[in-house]
Amino acid sequence: MMELWHNSSRRYEKTRKLEPGMGHRAGIDNFKRRPEEVRILMELLQEKIESLLKAESIVHQYGIRVHFIGNLNLLDDSVRAAAEKAMLATASNNQAVLCVCIAYTSTDEIAHASTEASRNIYTEIQSRVTDAADDDDDLVKSGPQTQEHPAINSEDITKNMYMAVAPEPDIVLRSSGETRLSNFLLWQTSNSILYSPGALWPEVGLKHLVWAVLNFQRNYSYLQKIRKQT
Repeated sequence: MMELWHNSSRRYEKTRKLEPGMGHRAGIDNFKRRPEEVRILMELLQEKIESLLKAESIVHQYGIRVHFIGNLNLLDDSVRAAAEKAMLATASNNQAVLCVCIAYTSTDEIAHASTEASRNIYTEIQSRVTDAADDDDDLVKSGPQTQEHPAINSEDITKNMYMAVAPEPDIVLRSSGETRLSNFLLWQTSNSILYSPGALWPEVGLKHLVWAVLNFQRNYSYLQKIRKQT
């Protein structure tokens, strides 16, 4: 699986003299920008999401299932409704999966997963307490007993991630030559190849994708060895 992470949006806007927001990605930090920029971003998001619903769209032509990943509650109601509609409309597609990170940061994802895992553990403990109360007579007869309460582990966190719908990426492609992860897929990329071409995001093309795949193939044996050790 390849993760495409576009960067340098503002630089691209300035070099191409575009309207503010036309080159942005929809990370959580972008919701802190000027209201006008956020409004433009929301309108652009809704337009692009709704285009996925058209019968002739690429996701229907190639059987691609779409997931929108992130804190969707931060989106405008109309944008969130469009995203949910697109996910429902493509739910039966099974040839490929496209995950679109919107209102996403890795720290927010980890916090969300930790909260959900804690809630699940709490529910399990409450269920045990209820069952124990129902069996009071048996407990009295058998004497005091101790119970080990379940603890949260890494698997509990992983399965509650926004990205739990997809496997860990083999390749992370970040444009503009940046080599930092910058709060993106921190949990999932410990064994991934990071490829950082100097091109700005809208300029990334087929040649960059081919090179990323060739670089992955060259390092495949080493990556498999590392993954077996973890």
